[in-house]
Amino acid sequence: MSDADEELVGQLLAHARFLGSLSTIGVPPPAAAEPAEARAGTAADGPTLEAVRETIGDCRRCKLAAGRKTIVFGQGNPKAELMFVGEAPGSEEDEQGLAFVGRAGQLLTDIIEKGLRIRRAEVFIANVLKCRPPQNRNPEPDEILACQPFLEAQIRAIGPKVLVGLGKFGAQWLLKTAEPITRLRGRVGSYQGIHVMPTYHPAYLLRNPGAKKEVWEDMKVVLQLLGRRAAS
Repeated sequence: MSDADEELVGQLLAHARFLGSLSTIGVPPPAAAEPAEARAGTAADGPTLEAVRETIGDCRRCKLAAGRKTIVFGQGNPKAELMFVGEAPGSEEDEQGLAFVGRAGQLLTDIIEKGLRIRRAEVFIANVLKCRPPQNRNPEPDEILACQPFLEAQIRAIGPKVLVGLGKFGAQWLLKTAEPITRLRGRVGSYQGIHVMPTYHPAYLLRNPGAKKEVWEDMKVVLQLLGRRAAS
């Protein structure tokens, strides 16, 4: 068996383990991807972001509603070519109702504007969860399940060319895998036919600034996927 075959088998096994873990915690496995022909024009024919936000309403679908101040829907260009998916709002995001506005958000802005040379307003930024977990703990399976339809609908409405999974939960959600971010980082995957680049979360970079060079390598690949050139 070649190295490529072994890697493919490993990925399939990891995906199978992920699907199995969903069933044990009561989360339904993801639906099979539609053929490319069926997805053509999805962004134009599917829901608008305004309709998705209206559907969420004053959401009470999970236990996070009791402790949140605001629903953090996400913000940016509704027809962005590039979309970032993080984990969950923090305290400042909960206060302002905007995604990535704290220290990690400032670093993400630098990655986008100084690294990619794209205005932050040109991309769309959202999270797996729309409400802040208490004490910024990790998202729990029932919370991810409750928010899942809304993030799926956001992606359909925007129709980006490239998705960036920020950190463990963003990357695992997009790639439907239980592999750790340390293994996923830098490996281009796919979500419903859209390129996915998993990379480290900006909050991780604040604690481990040496990892910024790896994120920059990931962003150079993102630029290639977008058909743009990295600054010399």
